[in-house]
Amino acid sequence: MSLFSCTRHVDDGEEEMLMAEDHGPDLIHPHDFRRPCSISRSDLAYGHCKEDEREQPVAHESLDYLPSHSRVYKKWLQEKAYRKEWDRWLLMGLIGTAVGMLGFLTHQIIDSLITLKWDLVENYLKDGNFHLTWVCVLGTGLAMILVSSSSVLFFCPAGSPSGLPEIIGYLNGTSIQHLFNIKTFLGTFVSCVLAVAAGLFCGPEGPMVHLGAILGCGLSQLQSDTLGIHLPFFTRFQNSADKRSFITVGAGAGIASVFRAPIGGLLFTLEEVSSFWNIRLAWQTFFCCLMATFTTDLLSSSLYGFVYRGHFGFFEAEKRILFWVKNLLDMHVLAFIPTILLGMLGGLLGALFVSLNIKINKLRMRFFNSIPKSSVRKTSKLLETMLILVCTTTVTVYLPYFFPCTPVMNVRDGQLRNNSEIRNLFKREISEYGCSPSTSRIGPDGVRYSNRTFNQAAALLVENGKQGITYLFKRGTHEEFGYTSLCTALAFYFILSCWTAGSAVASGLVIPMLYTGALYGRIIGLILVSIFGVQTNEYGAWIDPGLFAAIGAASFFSGVSRLTISLTVIMVEITNDVQSLLLIMLAVMVAKMVGDFFNASLYSSLLRLKCIPYLDVEPFVHHGKKWLNLELFSARDVMEPHVRVLHLKENIASLAQLLASTSHGGFPVVCRPKPDHAEVFQGTIKRLELCMLLENEHIFEPETNYESFSSSHPLSYEKITVEKLPNLSRLTMLLNRYTTDPRYQQLFINLEPYINKSAMSVQAHFSLQRTYIIFRTLGLRHLTVVDPQNRVVGVITRKDLMPFPLEERLRLQLASQSPDTGE
Repeated sequence: MSLFSCTRHVDDGEEEMLMAEDHGPDLIHPHDFRRPCSISRSDLAYGHCKEDEREQPVAHESLDYLPSHSRVYKKWLQEKAYRKEWDRWLLMGLIGTAVGMLGFLTHQIIDSLITLKWDLVENYLKDGNFHLTWVCVLGTGLAMILVSSSSVLFFCPAGSPSGLPEIIGYLNGTSIQHLFNIKTFLGTFVSCVLAVAAGLFCGPEGPMVHLGAILGCGLSQLQSDTLGIHLPFFTRFQNSADKRSFITVGAGAGIASVFRAPIGGLLFTLEEVSSFWNIRLAWQTFFCCLMATFTTDLLSSSLYGFVYRGHFGFFEAEKRILFWVKNLLDMHVLAFIPTILLGMLGGLLGALFVSLNIKINKLRMRFFNSIPKSSVRKTSKLLETMLILVCTTTVTVYLPYFFPCTPVMNVRDGQLRNNSEIRNLFKREISEYGCSPSTSRIGPDGVRYSNRTFNQAAALLVENGKQGITYLFKRGTHEEFGYTSLCTALAFYFILSCWTAGSAVASGLVIPMLYTGALYGRIIGLILVSIFGVQTNEYGAWIDPGLFAAIGAASFFSGVSRLTISLTVIMVEITNDVQSLLLIMLAVMVAKMVGDFFNASLYSSLLRLKCIPYLDVEPFVHHGKKWLNLELFSARDVMEPHVRVLHLKENIASLAQLLASTSHGGFPVVCRPKPDHAEVFQGTIKRLELCMLLENEHIFEPETNYESFSSSHPLSYEKITVEKLPNLSRLTMLLNRYTTDPRYQQLFINLEPYINKSAMSVQAHFSLQRTYIIFRTLGLRHLTVVDPQNRVVGVITRKDLMPFPLEERLRLQLASQSPDTGE
């Protein structure tokens, strides 16, 4: 989009360059939605974003996927090594290793804090003192939430949590301020681990994608404005295309590390995160995900609770696989019938979850945006997260009190000593939750047995979501959880996780999605057991609540996210249940189809809610109840016809006046091939590049003949290629001087070395459908529209192709005349 040029103050005290006044048509902002200077750029991200449905002002600019193909760029390329990819693969390995270490650290800190929190109340639980348990758990949780929420509200530069929607938007071509800042990294990490450990119904998966993307960006660019670091290494990757590639692989590595699912991380990036994909990027993401998963597994093999346990490098299946299903079941064709039912249920509940979450976030935005003072607004957000924790803690502590203790099974004492699975599963005081200690008896065979009991509701609600999912996926436990505990846990988990998502903490939704689906999947499995009984023969063994819990988890995950391929692979990788592959595929497909009938996916809905301009793979535009075929329209129907153009030789005073009076992010450059010829399109130049040129007064020259003028020494590519202006106040002063001082009326600048001579253009009668595909596929910021004589007649930007402006333009076109069928 654009860089503006008047000054406003944002919450973190930094100044941004905004436009003082626009005296002419704006290439970036449609006339219908023009606002005064004081509005933010996010006001124009979506023309239909209402004031009370937006986050606080966030700057969104468009990005070019490819760098400007100018003469100075080609000179810079000649100095760089070509087709030597060893440094790229080295960086991929470093990013994967770093993300893997971060994933290990995240899991260890969360597990250690949860263990510490419940160890503090162990004696109170044994004594049945639930009030003191509630006070202690709530006190430690509030302390964690206070730090967690404060780290994103007051420490992160953006002042609010960001995650997967922002990464998706950035990789689609939208620049989002502070997304890859080092403060954002630290604040997100601290907020994520403390939010999960405090007991909120959330997981670390979404933030891990963001953290992985930040590591991918930071390690590849090796520069930080916050820390003042600009290392002279890997400089050839300091361009927009390579930067997005490293961010993409970092995001995939985040998923691979947190799930121990390398192929799932690769496919998740392909299906949901990245907008630009090629086979080389697929190989690089594959390698990065491999390194991330390997690093996490290697460290987890011998370190638990930050204590060395021995056996370094020995990968145990039950530790490596997140929700390891040990007993695989043979399938029957009849299993597809309840699977279809679970898919439909997942689509319905997933669509309901998305709808409720968006409504809650809209109410949240409307309320917080009504608070004018920033500090009071942030404090209110902090209090909301603390209120959520109070409700969550009250439910998890007091609800199990109303459930009786349930016998687990008769277990040999020897088994408890030797079978690590049973020992880890039932030696937890939390699951026993006030139940009487286990008793021992001597069996008829002369062996001593232990009789243990546990609290169903405590096992489902008190323990962290990861452990609860493991309980639900376990096979051969047909009657371990009853209808009452499952339905109660489902109702509270669905509501509280929906409320938590979008609050002022860095949190993920994957664990809540899997958990919610596993709960109703196990209910369906329990119904089948009630009808057909516990089947012990091999042909009826598929009637197992644990199997349908896994299928239900996949269906709800798909119903919310609308993922298919990557979700199927992730489910297989985190359960090791290859036998259920076809059932998972069917449930995922049905859930996606049913969910799409009602609304968009959660991530798409959040992109729209946050006013992040996102271009879908294909445009979907409707007029009334009728879908419009964009092949019947042309580029002229949506272009901005009034264009400010520049010339190869431009007057300094005129150029400064243009920058001071418009908010365009770029300009077409024209020239006359012959004196009597019309001005034809030569290329484009970005606003930032013009600003950097005007800061170097030594390249200004008096008007002379063109041959001597063009022989001046141009600035280097590094000097004019920046992501933001280094000194805004200095540029404002320079623009004022250039426009008022008469000397600059006689000075000129040669733009020829700096213009993008490979800038795309289409003719006015070019198909609108194909225009959209070209714009999105090539990751353009501006697309110049020319006539058959190559004269500039208009410009198309991202805002022109967004759904609402596109519908408005085409509606006006249909109202004035019949659709253009081509020329």
